[in-house]
Amino acid sequence: MKKTLFLMAAAVALLACSCKCGKQQSEANPAEVVMQNILARKSVRSYTGDTIPAAVMEQLLRAAMAAPSGMDARPWQVVVLTNKEDYDRIFGDNFNMRMYRESGAVLILCADTMRMGRPREQPEAEPMLMPNLLWRDDMGAVTENLLLAVEAYGLGACWTACYPFSDRMEPIKQALSLPASVVPYSVVPIGYPVTDTPAKDKWDPARVHYNRW
Repeated sequence: MKKTLFLMAAAVALLACSCKCGKQQSEANPAEVVMQNILARKSVRSYTGDTIPAAVMEQLLRAAMAAPSGMDARPWQVVVLTNKEDYDRIFGDNFNMRMYRESGAVLILCADTMRMGRPREQPEAEPMLMPNLLWRDDMGAVTENLLLAVEAYGLGACWTACYPFSDRMEPIKQALSLPASVVPYSVVPIGYPVTDTPAKDKWDPARVHYNRW
């Protein structure tokens, strides 16, 4: 009888422990999850070529467009490329072509350099078309959001420069017939990584200055 009670008690304790552990795993600290994703982000330059599901691509784009934007102008426009037969025509003699061809998709993040708004010194004026002086900042935020979402989905990506290099910008502008005010800012190949690329530890406390340099 005692042996039976002992086994029953042990089983209950084991079950309680399992439930507690499972609950702890399901209730992971959101801050830790976000930090782990940020610190795990890296540049991936080799891909399997497998197609990225449309539902995943939409989530990546949603994350990108959740970026902050000066004056809430939201200058971003995204061209999603999946037809590799067009890449030579679009990118010209770009040395990143191998990555583009191996990827599941290539995203061209573009910015409209003009916006509708009021001059800062004339807040009561009628809205007018004017240069957006903050589009570079906005596009950096959009690109980083995209890269973090890629990491969260177990994919790989690499931020390849486009702006301000005319030899990379012009072939894209011409091939895609971008409007005059729209600038291709960055080109990001995305795909399933061939190998596990380790992230770099870039933390350097010597670069942090409190209250003064």
